[in-house]
Amino acid sequence: MEVRRFVACGDSFTEGLHDELGPDGRHRGWSDRVAEGLARANADGTLSYANLAVRGKLLDEVVADQLPAALALDADVFSFHAGGNDVLRPKVEVEALVRRYEQAVRELRAGGAEVVLFTVLERAGGTGRLADALARKFALFNAGVRRTAQRTGARLVDVGGVAALQDRRVWDEDRLHLAPEGHRRVAGAVLEVLGIDDEAIRGGPVGWWRTPLPSGVPAARTAKLAGDVRWVRRHLLPWVGRRVRGVSSGDAVACKRPEPVQVRAEA
Repeated sequence: MEVRRFVACGDSFTEGLHDELGPDGRHRGWSDRVAEGLARANADGTLSYANLAVRGKLLDEVVADQLPAALALDADVFSFHAGGNDVLRPKVEVEALVRRYEQAVRELRAGGAEVVLFTVLERAGGTGRLADALARKFALFNAGVRRTAQRTGARLVDVGGVAALQDRRVWDEDRLHLAPEGHRRVAGAVLEVLGIDDEAIRGGPVGWWRTPLPSGVPAARTAKLAGDVRWVRRHLLPWVGRRVRGVSSGDAVACKRPEPVQVRAEA
């Protein structure tokens, strides 16, 4: 398929935090990488691309703030990733969340555009009771995402249980956002799901993004403990503080590409 306009919707996963910086000084993320790949795949080497995603947004905020703007852009392909931030909330009702999620996907599909959905990474290398509890909630949410894809005909990037993407080396130190290697692999998965056959554009053969990273030297127990303490201080406590204050990391952030930009293959 030739894609003339690609519009990305969602939260920080799609905004693309902690990737390499692009020419505009903002992180690229897997979605920018996908836009560049789709441009390369087109006969004229161009693509129209908008990214409406904003970090920290809950599903209902994405639906209210981004879907009307996205639908107005009349894209050939929408990507939609939302709900993960909701699952992190202690009182979330996952089944109700999935029902609202599916309704949003149906709105995007109503005009005939292709829609790309994602399961949520269930673990970022974490262990312990908290990690286990979150993994169970994410697994329940992922089951709903898979049902939604089947019911609506959306394309699914099913990364939820991919072992290679649970490797800490594809994640930023905050354990919530992908590192550059993670963005590269998710971009490869999206391009694969969209039917890009060229391995040079896709990043490798079919399924390459599932390949485990080379084995590294295991960290000593003391180093792991020090890393956990550092993560709590730098990332978990500020996150909890924002929840207590009722603020979001995205409250003062605007989406990076609200209007479609022309992406050229040579860029």
